Amino acid sequence: MTSKDLPFQYDIGNRSNYVGRGHEAQVEHFSAYICKPPYNTNKAVIVVHDIYGWQFPDTRYVADIIAANGFLTIVPDFFLGKEPWKPTNHWHNFADWLKNRDPMKVDKTANVVLTYLKKECNAKKIGIVGFSWGGMAVHHLMLTNPELNAGVSLYGIIRDSEDRYDLLNPTFFILGGKDHTISSDQVTLLEKKLEEYCKVNYKVKVYPGQVHGFAQCKPEDMKPADVPYMEEARMDMIDWLNKYIMF
Repeated sequence: MTSKDLPFQYDIGNRSNYVGRGHEAQVEHFSAYICKPPYNTNKAVIVVHDIYGWQFPDTRYVADIIAANGFLTIVPDFFLGKEPWKPTNHWHNFADWLKNRDPMKVDKTANVVLTYLKKECNAKKIGIVGFSWGGMAVHHLMLTNPELNAGVSLYGIIRDSEDRYDLLNPTFFILGGKDHTISSDQVTLLEKKLEEYCKVNYKVKVYPGQVHGFAQCKPEDMKPADVPYMEEARMDMIDWLNKYIMF
């Protein structure tokens, strides 16, 4: 396996530091980052991190944006204390590292978070957003968990299962046109099969010229020509959450 074959690889580059507006908390047996909106709400969004883990500043940055739009936002540690991937790690070890961090084995953690949001935060409607590894987890949970009212999967799709198209709730797939981890053929297949099997609302949108991870970047970390696509993807994400959770 070469680095270009790895399903979640992308270059995080030299990102600017970001200190989140929220706080860290313990939710049963794992940690989580929680950010509250400017006013009380009973609408919540679970944010599923990528391979860089729940403390990755770029993920908290987007979680804070979602919170600023009126949602209680929580970023649980879906790795349950296991070490996240680090930029200094060697990609030839990625497959071994991934073995006990399967994005299709997140159901128990998701159920704990759902219970917490409902009992401790009075959440009545709950959505989920995920990036890369987390995008695959969102795709999986949209197939298995009817308690989630809507989902947004950013550059992460399930590839190795035929039972991946009958979504339970509205799901939005955000993809980059130059994402080396998801080919145009895979996007075409996704669209074709969703049209054939999916009974709920869904959307697949490809943002021209964008690479893997583009929607998590801060504007100062992007090329000026790419910033509008990043902003558009975030606006589209918020619009989807508003449509199916907020209103």
